[in-house]
Amino acid sequence: MSCTSSTTSSIASSTASPTHSPSTCPPARTVPPFPPLRVGRGGDRLRRMLRRRRRAAAAGLAVAAAALAVGGTEAQASRGSAPAEVKAPPAAVRMVSAPVRIADAATVRLLRPGDRVDVVAAERAGPPRVVAAGARVAEVPDPDQGVGDGGALVVLSVPRDTARALVGAGSVARLAVTLC
Repeated sequence: MSCTSSTTSSIASSTASPTHSPSTCPPARTVPPFPPLRVGRGGDRLRRMLRRRRRAAAAGLAVAAAALAVGGTEAQASRGSAPAEVKAPPAAVRMVSAPVRIADAATVRLLRPGDRVDVVAAERAGPPRVVAAGARVAEVPDPDQGVGDGGALVVLSVPRDTARALVGAGSVARLAVTLC
């Protein structure tokens, strides 16, 4: 590549001077070494510092919660004059699937498997009562496939005793659900 262009040669020919040579290039210079530029890194440094502090705070809170949980039970045991009674862990409660007919079919359409509900029995003779608290919805069958006697079917996962109470309440009262 030539250092001169057509415009510089035309200018040089019009102002011909014996000291100026239009065909020469300036001497080549080396570029000194320099570190790469890091644009916009100040915000990243601040974010990293805040993230580390958040993690440290979360770890500290977790350790404090664990210490309080362990220390609280030991303090209660040492405070009492009588030694604390050691109870055996409760036996695993066996869950059963209980199909329940809910009076309001539109409410059942709002439910999804995994939801937690309270089942309330509304009797004519007395105030409403909670039959099952915190029951897990196992399945919501298609309401169009059910029998047309009103309401909709929902399958709940409950302990065996609660399933018996649901069957008994469903035969004498209208059942409703509330989402937990």
